[in-house]
Amino acid sequence: MSASAPLSSPDYDPASEGLDPTSPTRQRFVKIVTVLTIPVILIIFIAAVQVSKDEDIPKLLQVVVALLLGVLGVWALYWAMDRSTNLLSQSRARRLRPWIFAGPAIVALTFYLVYPAVNTAWISLFNNTGESFVGLDNYVTILTESQYQTGIRNSILWVLVVPALSVAVGLIYAVMADRLNRRAETASKSLIFLPMAISFVGASVVWGFMYAFRPAAFGEQIGLFNGIVVALGFEPVNWLNIEPWNNAMLMFILVWLQTGFAMVILSSAIKGVPAELQEASRIDGATEWQTFRNITVPIISSTIVVVWTTVAITTWKVFDIVWVMTGGRNGTQVVAQQMVQEFFTFFRDGIGAALAVVLFIAVIPILVVNIRRFQAQEEMR
Repeated sequence: MSASAPLSSPDYDPASEGLDPTSPTRQRFVKIVTVLTIPVILIIFIAAVQVSKDEDIPKLLQVVVALLLGVLGVWALYWAMDRSTNLLSQSRARRLRPWIFAGPAIVALTFYLVYPAVNTAWISLFNNTGESFVGLDNYVTILTESQYQTGIRNSILWVLVVPALSVAVGLIYAVMADRLNRRAETASKSLIFLPMAISFVGASVVWGFMYAFRPAAFGEQIGLFNGIVVALGFEPVNWLNIEPWNNAMLMFILVWLQTGFAMVILSSAIKGVPAELQEASRIDGATEWQTFRNITVPIISSTIVVVWTTVAITTWKVFDIVWVMTGGRNGTQVVAQQMVQEFFTFFRDGIGAALAVVLFIAVIPILVVNIRRFQAQEEMR
């Protein structure tokens, strides 16, 4: 075999080595490999899953099996499929190879994303025990009962407020940090980005101490806010019991967590704005605000949209903060928290699945905006 045309090269043609890809023997071999590869991999995968679930098997052996399947197994799969593809003609191999390498990922996405989505939609058409078909009754319940209406209203409010504030505050921090010297910029960005390292549950616990309230008969106040209020001579306040401001207090936690993410991404975009355009704007007599509004913002608008959609999707899915802080009481429930509660607390699978479908439908417009933005960017290149 020629060293300049390895077997795995896309330019390799078996006919150049005396291998006729159109011969019946070669075609039969390719078909056999193609037919047997997927079942063999599936059998290995199922066996590995069973090993991982068997409590009698040592954990170390389970880890070894997982590594072998995840590393060597995937490598062997791609190697075998690539070798099989090289037995085809050059034109067929070029057409088939992208599908071979993307195929396992497509199958995995279908298995882990498409199938659960379809199955959840199907479950939502049955009663809470899954025994009787009820059609759209679960959706009627969600749209007519007050507790679910409150959850939907609160979720919409979260999506309107949290992404807007996160992007706005993150943009302000990014602009301010961009004007600092290198050392001060690094330090300030690190401090602002630090909350991103905290989980939603951890952040909720931290802010739970900030909002903590104790009635008069239960000792001194341990919450920071109530400590300040009492020190000023006022009565302590049960912050998470004040409607509708308790929702705003929960939203602030997510804004605190997401502002660092928005700042880092937007700061990178701002650094990509040509300095010549900004300088020309200033020479023409524009103020700093006019330069920022007319030069910087239009150039980084695509990044702003991406950050906004990312935070918006995160906001739709958030349930940890509400679950830890209030459990959805006092008018603070949201759709994601209600979905988890219906599934795992009340065991009402029909209502829970319907809430999941509503959540999925709500995210679709955000994804559409993001995809269209990407397509517009590609057309401009």
